[in-house]
This record gives sequence, structure tokens and C-alpha cells, in this order.
Amino acid sequence: MSHRRYNPLLDEWVIVSTNRLQRPWQGAQEASSNAASTNGVASQTQTKNPLAPGGQRANGTVTPNYTNTYVFPNDFPIFCSDKDAPKSEVKTDEEDENDGLFYKETSYGTNRVICYHPDSKKAIVNLSVEEIQLVVKEFMRQVTELKLEHDWVQIFENKGQMVGCSNPHPHCQLWASKYLPNGPATKNRTQKNYYEKHGKVMLLEYLNKELKKKERIVVTNQYWTVLVPYWAYWPYEVMVLPNRHILRLDEITEEESLALSDIIKKLLIKYDNVFKCEFPYTMGWLGAPTGKYLNEDCSHWMLHAVYYPPLVRSATVKKFMGGYEMVCESQRDFVPELAAEILRNQPDVHYLDEGEKK
Repeated sequence: MSHRRYNPLLDEWVIVSTNRLQRPWQGAQEASSNAASTNGVASQTQTKNPLAPGGQRANGTVTPNYTNTYVFPNDFPIFCSDKDAPKSEVKTDEEDENDGLFYKETSYGTNRVICYHPDSKKAIVNLSVEEIQLVVKEFMRQVTELKLEHDWVQIFENKGQMVGCSNPHPHCQLWASKYLPNGPATKNRTQKNYYEKHGKVMLLEYLNKELKKKERIVVTNQYWTVLVPYWAYWPYEVMVLPNRHILRLDEITEEESLALSDIIKKLLIKYDNVFKCEFPYTMGWLGAPTGKYLNEDCSHWMLHAVYYPPLVRSATVKKFMGGYEMVCESQRDFVPELAAEILRNQPDVHYLDEGEKK
């Protein structure tokens, strides 16, 4: 039966409807993600992809001839840098008002692009485990470099045109802010409240219970576990968790970085195999806050990554946020246990490679 599930990380509820996928679908259908990706690369054969080695970016900069990962400042940054900051911040739009209705402040931070690989035709799923490990280690280096001066270091990827990716080259973004954004602030509060109430780390307790239940586990190894959260909203949403208590990305060991790279590749192969397409998703890493929070006890935190894929029925039908969801409460179309079973049962060999393995 349809029911609601509580998300303790976000302190909110999600409706789980068990029969919504049985509705006849006469709504919008997207172009195949395979076609979108192929067209994206093909359209840049005349002029080299600006993120590829030798490509010219919008500001005229020529991307150097890198051979593995490459990081550069975002040409269209969302944050103001310290050197561009005004002498004094404007706190309200109305000089004679101080009621908080028109409050604003300047956003300071750092914006970077992280290219995974020089080949524009490859996605991260096509890279070797060792190549993915280079990406993971770059994530770790970025956190180490930026954590002293920034309260939050957010690494995220929008994979595929369906989720708004503007360039098919394998890459992600890093937005490091001088403040704690809304989502991380909520997760900081909920995890801290749980720790103070129970004396335990919320996500570590949750992981241990899920490993016993097994019904929502997608794949696991010695160091990491991928699962569909009990409270998942997106159809094939997953969470990646370390099997031990880790606060931040730069605390990962050499062995753990290799194991993480392996499990990421396995997850992304399973994603592509579900609908035989390049599975679009939004991904992000979340760990304990940094900056001034480094002086505080953040032991209530647990490092984790989230993947939010929009596909629900096929390679061309995505999950939309409808009217009720926009104004009332989130709702998903089938139980997380079924999503986990579908993902878990996908082969570990990519569907495009199956012929080569036979």
C-alpha cells in the first residue's frame, strides 16, 4: 500500500506509491540519452571540445594538453572571489528596513572544473578502475587544498543533457563556499541531533542495519557499500557509504580510494544496463563541514555520496516533480526495495561490452 517514509537526514517525508508506474504514459519523452551524448560529441568534431586538450574555451583560454585529470577555475563562476569583493557588504535592499524581508549578502568562494580524462568520447563508466582512482585522488587533493579557507567544499556532477549538463566531456564541478549551504546545514543539524540523542553516528548506524537487512544493498566490497536509501525520492537513487567512520574525502586511504573507484565503476555499469543507455544522473559528495568547522567536533558526520538519476520507465521517460510535489511533499513511483533489486541484478559487464565477453 502507499505510505510515507521519513528521511532523517533532511528531516522530511516522502510518499511511496506502489502503483504509479501502472499509469498509461502519454506525457513527454526525452531524446535517448545515447543519442544526446553522441550528438553532443559529434557537434564538436569541427571545433575541438573546449574541455579537451587543445580546445579553446569561451574566454579565449586554450586548454593545455593534459593526459589524465585536469583542474581549472570555472570560466563562469557562481561565487565572488575575495579580491573581487566589495569594500562593504550590502545587508538589505532597503536602507531604512531591518526586518529581514529583503536580506542579502555577498557570496564568496571558489569555482573549479575537474576534467576526468582528455577523451571527450569517454564517460567515467568507460574509464579503467585505475583511471577512476586518479579522479578520486584529485577530489581528495581539492578538499585538502580548500578546506582551510572554505566552510563547504562541494564536488558534484551533472551527467547527461537530461539533467542540464552543457558539455559532454567527462567532468564535474567544484563549488567551495565561505558559508554552509542549506542542504549541508540541514544534514549537519540532523546528524548532530541524532548523535546527541543516541550517542551514535546516524549514517554508520543506518549502514550497519542495512547490511543486515540486505534488501536495499546494490553492491558492496571490503571498504564501501552502495545502497538505495529507505527514504529515496528519485527512482534509482543510491547512496555510497564507507564501511568505517570517515568524516571527509581527504581521509580516505590508498586501499579505500582504489576500492571506491572499483565500486563506482560497478554502479555506473549497472545504471547503464537498466535501460541500455548512458544513464543520466546528478551526483554529489557530502562530508563534514570545513573552514571554521574544523575547530568544532564534527564526529556526528559521515562521508557519503548521493546519485540522483531521473529515469523512471525507460531511457526516454524521466521523473518529473509534479504539482503536489512542488507545493506539498515528495512522492516516488515504486518502492526503493524494487529499485535496489533491479540494480543489484544488473550484470557487472557493461551492455555494450557483452558481445566482447562472449
